[in-house]
Amino acid sequence: MLANDLVSTFHVRVYYEDTDHGGVVYHANYLRFMERARTEMLRERGYELDVLEQDAGIIFAVRRARLDFRAPARFNDLLRVETSVVNKSPVRMGFHQVASVGDRILCSGEVEVVCLDAAGFRPHVIPAALLQAIPLSVQP
Repeated sequence: MLANDLVSTFHVRVYYEDTDHGGVVYHANYLRFMERARTEMLRERGYELDVLEQDAGIIFAVRRARLDFRAPARFNDLLRVETSVVNKSPVRMGFHQVASVGDRILCSGEVEVVCLDAAGFRPHVIPAALLQAIPLSVQP
């Protein structure tokens, strides 16, 4: 976590199973890495997704994702995935995420998630304490 508490950092190692026939990370796997980073961002702030579902009856679902691929990640690279919240409302949050190796940006993206009632998959208000625990960053 950076000192300003606006960016959460998650590290993930690229395994052989993450790569395609050409030896580079398969494009869809960046979404998996970003999902893990968002989950860890919540965990850092004391929120577990399974507990939110059990106790508050809510889940989060991706509504929209846009990725920009710049350079390939390869087997055994240690990726740094930085996550910041760029907008939020009572029912949704928008994230900016960047996957990089060292100073080289590999993939960046915008992901919007919505809060849903776990039983009926209808929009649900995000608990106020959770919204307050997630700091809003400035648009990158």
